[in-house]
Amino acid sequence: MGKKVVIVGGVAGGASAAARLRRLDEEAEIVLLDRGDYVSFANCGMPYYLGGVITDRQRLLVQTAESLARRFRLDVRTRHEAVRIDRDRKELEVRDLRQGRTYREPYDVLILAPGSVPVRPKIPGADGPRVFVLHNIPDMDAIADIAARRPAGRAVVIGGGLIGLEMAENLRHRGLGVELVEAAPQVLANLDREMAALVHAHLRRQGIGLHLAAKVTAVEEAGEGVKVVLEDGRTLEGDFVLLAVGVRPEVELAREAGLELGPTGAIAVDEQLRTSDPSIYAIGDAVETRSLITGLPIW
Repeated sequence: MGKKVVIVGGVAGGASAAARLRRLDEEAEIVLLDRGDYVSFANCGMPYYLGGVITDRQRLLVQTAESLARRFRLDVRTRHEAVRIDRDRKELEVRDLRQGRTYREPYDVLILAPGSVPVRPKIPGADGPRVFVLHNIPDMDAIADIAARRPAGRAVVIGGGLIGLEMAENLRHRGLGVELVEAAPQVLANLDREMAALVHAHLRRQGIGLHLAAKVTAVEEAGEGVKVVLEDGRTLEGDFVLLAVGVRPEVELAREAGLELGPTGAIAVDEQLRTSDPSIYAIGDAVETRSLITGLPIW
């Protein structure tokens, strides 16, 4: 009888780990838990579905729970949330979100792949009903719904990183008016200033309103839309707001279990992705690694 491996979280990290483990060990019992309905999807394609570049939503669903279970002989449980790790007993407390029950799942090896969570800045109105993030398939569907109901509308994108630019580009491609707000003097902070200037010019040629060195102080409801208030007193109006100001590692489960966190706030792991508990590994966006160049912790 092989070991029992329980994986918390699907998508890139968890689903890939489950598939690789099965190829390495035909006898292992592998349980994959995910609190959502989608265990394996192409998250990089979501902006392009929203822009109409990808027209078939099914193309984003790399594997379903059923196909993963069938192909790799996995025990895949969607809508199951890990709520506590009992390291002494090597058990996981799991909440079945469909049936509303809680049970305990033993493990020999536990793999944490909880990913990251979008940052919502602490400004008034940032959690309003017309303020969206793009993190998973339900987020994408919610944005697609409001964009479809307002085909000639306007969107305000807050954040000039990669996701912000992809969303600005695709919402514009869809036909919406787009205002892009970035707190720094340029988009894509890692670019040289001269390179960023080329990106700025391109955005403006596409008809995207670009607001640099602009800090958002509030998001207010305005009739059936929203009003974004900037620090200098200007306001930008739209039908909805897309927040793209970054993510942070999701470490609550690890922290409550007493696993070591690194100086970046992510889960500390060694070169084998083992946590401070030798029976628990962590992968993906939740972990801290070390730079091959500087040797310093990075996330």
